[in-house]
Amino acid sequence: MGATFRESMGWLHTWSGLVVGLLLFAIFWTGTLCVFDREIDRWMNPSTRLVYAGEPIAIDGLREEAGRLSPRTAPWAIVLPTSRDPALWIGYRGRGGFERTLFDPLTLKPVAPAESWAGTRFFFPFHHTLHLRMWNLGTWLTGLAGVAMMVLCISGVIIHRKIFVDFFTLRRSRQPHRLLLDLHNTTGTLGFVFYFIMSFSGVTILASVYYPSGVWVAFEGGRSGYVRDTYDVFSRPRLNQPGPPLGSLDAMVATAREAWGGLNPGLVRVFHHGDRNSYVEVRPSIEAEVAMRTDPFFFDAATGAVLYRTYIRETSQVQQFLTGLHFAQFRHWTLRWLYFALGLLGCVLIVTGLLFWIESRRKAHAAAGWKGVGFVEGLTVGGTGGMVLATLAFFVANRLLPSGATFMGGARYELEIWVFFAAWVLSFAHGWARRGAAWIDQCWLAAGLCILAVILNAATTGDHVLQAWTDGKLAVAGMDLVLLAGAFAATVTAWRLQHRRQGAASKQFRHHPLEGQSS
Repeated sequence: MGATFRESMGWLHTWSGLVVGLLLFAIFWTGTLCVFDREIDRWMNPSTRLVYAGEPIAIDGLREEAGRLSPRTAPWAIVLPTSRDPALWIGYRGRGGFERTLFDPLTLKPVAPAESWAGTRFFFPFHHTLHLRMWNLGTWLTGLAGVAMMVLCISGVIIHRKIFVDFFTLRRSRQPHRLLLDLHNTTGTLGFVFYFIMSFSGVTILASVYYPSGVWVAFEGGRSGYVRDTYDVFSRPRLNQPGPPLGSLDAMVATAREAWGGLNPGLVRVFHHGDRNSYVEVRPSIEAEVAMRTDPFFFDAATGAVLYRTYIRETSQVQQFLTGLHFAQFRHWTLRWLYFALGLLGCVLIVTGLLFWIESRRKAHAAAGWKGVGFVEGLTVGGTGGMVLATLAFFVANRLLPSGATFMGGARYELEIWVFFAAWVLSFAHGWARRGAAWIDQCWLAAGLCILAVILNAATTGDHVLQAWTDGKLAVAGMDLVLLAGAFAATVTAWRLQHRRQGAASKQFRHHPLEGQSS
């Protein structure tokens, strides 16, 4: 009975990983990048490479500017700077959708607009929506992948009875599938808790999307009622009567900061600007603690009197903690690097699992004349190595495209995205066309793109590693150093794969002496 159960779990583990493996890799890879999404933003948008030490910002000087920029009927917000995102910006809903204007936090002077979607607007939405908005298709796919990852974690523990022994086992065997299995077991054991928590929290965050019937039954008004009751949202209607001028936003911020025990605000939003019923929302920063707090103050816009203070319920606090644990926006650099390292381990776990399936079945499929291994191998090359190449091509395109570039109606940020998806598609074609050598080719290409991105950054901005470090632009220097580390890892991997392939070819040649004589 026990053996049969383990065999069933083995079957479930194998086919779950094979079916959703590439989807899982895309989600894990972009999630790993999102650990440093704001640092990627600063690297890809040089105008935002500001240095901010955390001094309090007087924002009253931006009231008139914000009122002039935003439509009268729409709310506008001032997003305050942080050490990771040092640009202060005014956001509002314009005719073309959400728009924002950036300012230097020290001088309050406008800076050049960000021309790239970079990390927070490209990789972050990709991570949880795959940029498939229609019918929430991308969100449902990521939810499916999250559930599958939990199944893989549990079934993996069940089928590996000697999991702790396997953790300390790394056989440098001449048989590739042996080494792949040991790498898979080691990375799975080392990051097991992280993988499960990230999958569970990711599904939980969007529970109202996956289980909407509970929301409709439990809350009057459906999703709007759920948001209102769960997060204790305050609002009051527009009167369409002219009101007094906007009061001191700095005074409102000071009141909220004192009530929060010195916690800095993250956002100041003005509703019904210019109306007699105008009011202001002040939200706390999400950097100070794990939970992504949403317990704002609401003030009368003219007098600054406190209208309402939100108190989050205990059940919502659990949700906020899981959300903060997943998004990792808190200010803790050690944990941030740990998240990044474990995310990369998760990518290795997925790749080695797919490669183990390929290598363990290669001879059997070849003898039977089946083409399943070749097809899966091409998919794996394009879906994993190709995703890495697409990311690097995205970075290189960002540094090559001139400011204001357009092509066929596409803005500069759209051109970068086109390059990303074009490189990804081409990598699949390359994987099928160069089976056996595709991994080597793509590793060499990844190393070259990493180095090229670093060189282009220095050439186009002057912020080479030493200069950026000296100027206090640690995010820029860190990005370059990670790219150089990636180039080193890709070079070593390409060299080892090429050496192994040449060794296998020479061994095969020695086993055919007649062919050697005829040559």
